[in-house]
Amino acid sequence: MTEVGKNSVGIVQTKTMRVVEPEQPLGLQCGKTLAPVDVAYETYGELNEAGDNAILICHALSGNAHVAGVNNPDDQKPGWWDVMVGPGKEIDTNKYFVICSNFLGGCSGTTGPSSINPSTHKPYGLDFPIITIADMVKVQKILLDRLGIKGLLAVIGGSVGGMQVLQWAIEYPDFVKAAIPIATTMHLGAQSIAFDAVGRNAILADPNFAGGQYTNEKGPDRGLAIARMIGHITYLSEQGMREKFGRQLRNADSYSYDINSEFAVETYLDYQGQSFVERFDSNSYLYLTKAADYFDLGKDYGSLKDAFARTKCRFLIISFASDWLFTPAQSREMVNALVANDKDVSYCDIKSPYGHDAFLLEPEILGSFISGFLDATHQPPENKDYKNKKVQGNKLIHDFRQAHRIRVDYDVIESLIEPNSTVLDIGCGDGELLANLIADKNITGKGIELEQDLVLTCVNRGLPIIQHNVEYGLENYADKSYDYVILSQTVQTVKNTERVFTELLRVGRKVIVSFPNFAHWRCRAQLFFGGNAPVTKQLPFEWHNSPNIHCLSLKDFERFCKRLAVKVEKKIPLIKTRLSPVRFAPNLFAEQVIYVTSKE
Repeated sequence: MTEVGKNSVGIVQTKTMRVVEPEQPLGLQCGKTLAPVDVAYETYGELNEAGDNAILICHALSGNAHVAGVNNPDDQKPGWWDVMVGPGKEIDTNKYFVICSNFLGGCSGTTGPSSINPSTHKPYGLDFPIITIADMVKVQKILLDRLGIKGLLAVIGGSVGGMQVLQWAIEYPDFVKAAIPIATTMHLGAQSIAFDAVGRNAILADPNFAGGQYTNEKGPDRGLAIARMIGHITYLSEQGMREKFGRQLRNADSYSYDINSEFAVETYLDYQGQSFVERFDSNSYLYLTKAADYFDLGKDYGSLKDAFARTKCRFLIISFASDWLFTPAQSREMVNALVANDKDVSYCDIKSPYGHDAFLLEPEILGSFISGFLDATHQPPENKDYKNKKVQGNKLIHDFRQAHRIRVDYDVIESLIEPNSTVLDIGCGDGELLANLIADKNITGKGIELEQDLVLTCVNRGLPIIQHNVEYGLENYADKSYDYVILSQTVQTVKNTERVFTELLRVGRKVIVSFPNFAHWRCRAQLFFGGNAPVTKQLPFEWHNSPNIHCLSLKDFERFCKRLAVKVEKKIPLIKTRLSPVRFAPNLFAEQVIYVTSKE
């Protein structure tokens, strides 16, 4: 018996609703129609009076509507995302009304190949029409309409569920406020299609497949088990498999010298295959993998950029560094298309050894991103307090004692920004400067940051933030698309300074640069008298652990600007603790400097 804890949604009922009647069949993307259509679904929490707290969770290929809690006290396992959904959890059912439905073509209560064909009074089998991700989303929309849902705060899903999230954002832009696609892609690559094809062929080649009209007593179990094994390998990473299994033998200390499974990884895959057969339908596997193969936003809408041009919602896109099925590069391609459309998008590539399955196995860090993004999206604009939000221990807290700003250059930079302007902050850190500018100057601000923890802080502040290395360029940002681009205390850490600075000048009408002055008298004194690389409060690093790879002075930067034909509009040399600029011999006495530059 499964123990239902205080943070569980408890015992929940999977409900079924007929959403398509025989007299009004559903038109499918393949050109055929389908009727009737029943949908299995579960809900958690309550819809609030305003109707603005509904969240749709889209499950992956082998999932179902049972996200959280248990269906009866004897259940051995709770729902597939129970760790994430429930009272006080990251998707908090005390705040949100959560819906999840088994998608079209599934085998857990929604109409699919194992359903009865009204024309033959037998299971559809291979007579079931080919379906697509768009068809699945269309059926979900009909269900929500029947439930009286007028709009969604967010749509969330991983893998094939993430494909549905993208389809939702594109096809129903006025219905969705936020989209959180996780470990997903805008289309499968040739390698992923190949794995799907091998899995389908394993099922089709099973002698018990019987043209799709098999029975529960004698179905293509071996073929389905092999398909699951193949699929499951793609869900893991080489590092994860090496650390979990290595070359360990399961039940012996030496080789058995036969062809039976004996390595731990072999018996693990045997188990995964067998347990999958017990809960899944082979025909559904054929149809669902084919639907994933057909998913191609660029083909369907002309280009990926054109597809995302239709969207109006906020995006939080999450990938995992070790996922080689739906790679971080595929997520970045989606992010780039959204950036090219100037959409509100945040992105992070989470470090994890678990491969594609990380969206189910990294609840703490993934949950921190999701909960912060949901809170920021749900909070009314008039109640947002960007300045006094920060993350501590992966929890969002308000700390009004942080009124004193530590960095003097932030105050000066803020004074240089015109109200209601657009700002891109490169290396934005925890987002403090952007938060101040939004609160004080009503700017429209976006950030770029490389460190995962700082990206999380920005997401929890409600800031659009993209994890990106500016060394790779900003080619998806249009010319002069921002009034100001800020590079604060970062230029000395950039490898290809000329390339990066040229890109910033292309993207921004004005570029504000601040950096520590390595020609300050204390640095000179330490080097001259001590013969050591300088260490100061402004430059607190030893030579071996410093992120600073360029030791530049005010004169160095000005010569650099002259060579690139860059106009220096303002120069503000500063002592760290004083707002007023240094007037006398700034190259000697300024600890840091702020430049406002431009290039038409």
